[in-house]
Amino acid sequence: MKFKWLLVLGAGLSLGLMTTTVQASSYYTTNPGIIKTKKTVAYYNDASKTKKVKTVKKNNYAKVSAVVTQKGHAPMLKLSGNQYVTANKAFVSKTAGYQNPKAYYQVQYKQIKPYGTVGYTVKRNYEGIKTWYIMRKMGTYAGYDKYNNATYNAVKAFQRKHHLKVTGNVNEKTWVKMGFTKSSWTSIDSYIAPLGAHAWNGRSAHIEAMIKQAYKYMGNPYLVGSSSSPKYGTDCSGLVMQALYAGGINPAPISSIHHAYPGNEWNSRNLWASKKLKRVAYAHRQRGDLVFYYQPGTHTIWHVAIYLGKGKVIESWPPRIMVQPIKNGQRSYIAGIKRPFI
Repeated sequence: MKFKWLLVLGAGLSLGLMTTTVQASSYYTTNPGIIKTKKTVAYYNDASKTKKVKTVKKNNYAKVSAVVTQKGHAPMLKLSGNQYVTANKAFVSKTAGYQNPKAYYQVQYKQIKPYGTVGYTVKRNYEGIKTWYIMRKMGTYAGYDKYNNATYNAVKAFQRKHHLKVTGNVNEKTWVKMGFTKSSWTSIDSYIAPLGAHAWNGRSAHIEAMIKQAYKYMGNPYLVGSSSSPKYGTDCSGLVMQALYAGGINPAPISSIHHAYPGNEWNSRNLWASKKLKRVAYAHRQRGDLVFYYQPGTHTIWHVAIYLGKGKVIESWPPRIMVQPIKNGQRSYIAGIKRPFI
């Protein structure tokens, strides 16, 4: 099928009218949903293209609300922000949305679910927010939230005093008897940062969603094995995991719940080992990349931070979550850079 459109040519002044015959198949005539630009295109404030709003480059994503055809004009796509772009398939293509290559972590567009047991019993050598609360309640917290023998014995004494089953472990019943809310027993575990970017947003929007989530923790204390709501502290990989969730990346089986389990405070090592994060050269680092550090002497990974650009990172490092130079006197041995969003 062929359509005829009366097109107006002009650059400030009309150069006249002409009739052009084009293939209908060259244009979207039904809503493609989400598009990606194939080359540089102009956005306009109306379907008649009376005023150019901006020019966008190749690989820009947009959500389409309708296809608009006006007499004398080729079809235009109305975008979610009440702007218009050509419906010509030579310039825009239908897409499922922004996505990483298949070899890497796939970007999620449904809220990420907790991975692990929500409402787990806290035992010796556990870390995290629930351990932090328990140790403070038992008077055994001295700056390091690891469920030690002193806490174990204090919990046993507490259980004995309150006629609870004496195990030295904290289950929901003991937690509530300590004066904490029943809802907090599960809400601490189940928190996953809400998605901060949509399928019709490009790479930059996902990076900014990740960084925005990290900034929500600014000034909170460094707490080993912790990765929960911004009202609490985190450790380095706990901060990165919640930031990744906000950008739409789920690095399971590495998870915010398991982060509190014995031995999982070093999830920076697990993230570094994951082949689903792209390795890039230090000289090519970009905003949104993950910076991994190794411990002097042992050369084992012991820290991860989020690169902000201009030589700065946001990180959780004792005593708090803060913005720091990429290298400083506390940690300057960089193992490498990995890129979550490609």
